[in-house]
Amino acid sequence: MDQVALIQMCSSHELEDNLRVAGELMTQAVEWGAGLIVLPECFSFMGRNEAEKLAGREDPDNSPSLKFLQTFALRHGVWIVGGSISISLPKSKQFANTCFVVDHEGKVQARYDKIHLFDANFGERQSYKESKLINAGDQHVVVDSPFGRIGLSICYDLRFPEQYRKLTAMGATILTVPSAFTISTGHVHWEVLLRSRAIENFCYVLAPGQQGRHPGGRRTYGHSMIVEPWGTVLSRAPDGPGVVMARIDPKKVIDARRKIPCLDYLPS
Repeated sequence: MDQVALIQMCSSHELEDNLRVAGELMTQAVEWGAGLIVLPECFSFMGRNEAEKLAGREDPDNSPSLKFLQTFALRHGVWIVGGSISISLPKSKQFANTCFVVDHEGKVQARYDKIHLFDANFGERQSYKESKLINAGDQHVVVDSPFGRIGLSICYDLRFPEQYRKLTAMGATILTVPSAFTISTGHVHWEVLLRSRAIENFCYVLAPGQQGRHPGGRRTYGHSMIVEPWGTVLSRAPDGPGVVMARIDPKKVIDARRKIPCLDYLPS
């Protein structure tokens, strides 16, 4: 069995402060024995407005957030699923909401650009239109790791079960869901969606989240959690920044899929 850790944060528009907090929490996770660390969506930067979000784009070849992940992974010999970073795109004012997977040698093993963009309207005082600034990805991504085959997703993807079915068909045994889930929907939908994705696919689900009130007024739900393939929540974060730990066992994936072989019906 392997120790995995989720990092829960309340990120702001201050890049250096966010990286410092992330580093402190990740160091704590390493000291507790984590070999795989998963960060939340927008872990290194959350702009207060459109102008700041555009200004916060990072060049993929010279990204301070990605370099931070690579340096930490190499120094501590851990794998990192890097939440998400705003990555600039050639000849476009939009950016990609990108998750990098970095191995224990600091090498990038995978890149996933968020496919489903959060365009939602809860009334005049709370609306979101990610598609205005973000360019949607179009590739499902699974990556091999010492912990299992990891299927990548980000936040709003969670509401689209067909994406996780595809990742499972591609061999995923672990599903990561770095998020900044809204507080208005989190308390009713977050846990049930995470447990559903775990049960439907008999996968571990690792879901770190942003939590708290961010500069600019946004509020996020948190409750980062690790769910095992049978749907049981193994570990859950309280409010505030912190680390969530659990041991995952690949045999539980095999056992669940053997007991109820519904995945035999996946298209080949």
